[in-house]
Amino acid sequence: MKVLIVEDEVLLAMELESELEDAGHQVIGHAMSSRDAMSILAGSRPDFAFVDIHLQDGPTGIEVGSHLAAIGVPYVFMSGNIKRIPGDFAGAWGAIEKPYSAAGFRNALQYLVGRLNGTSDEVNTPPGLKLPDTVARVLEA
Repeated sequence: MKVLIVEDEVLLAMELESELEDAGHQVIGHAMSSRDAMSILAGSRPDFAFVDIHLQDGPTGIEVGSHLAAIGVPYVFMSGNIKRIPGDFAGAWGAIEKPYSAAGFRNALQYLVGRLNGTSDEVNTPPGLKLPDTVARVLEA
């Protein structure tokens, strides 16, 4: 799977890239701002994206996510504050809350790849991955 990483924290992006490559995926780009993300998307199309909400140019990850959804690229948010995710989830499949463990990320990745391939169901969602309905319940509390 070709993956885009939209993350302004270099060490987190490098860790994420390493996890993805270890799992056999190809990282096609790493964007630290919405402008970087749009530039990468102008030249290539990922199969999936991981998007932080707060980037170098502010909380613009939501705009990047909305663009991804509009062009049909599935993605998840990666954020230390899931309360910043809009109610409509901006088309995201879910969210991985920071900090996350390597094992938690691997389980979420396995689920997401299965969902892309049509083999995952929402009953067996890994605990590290928050789906839109579970995030909505957290926000209501």
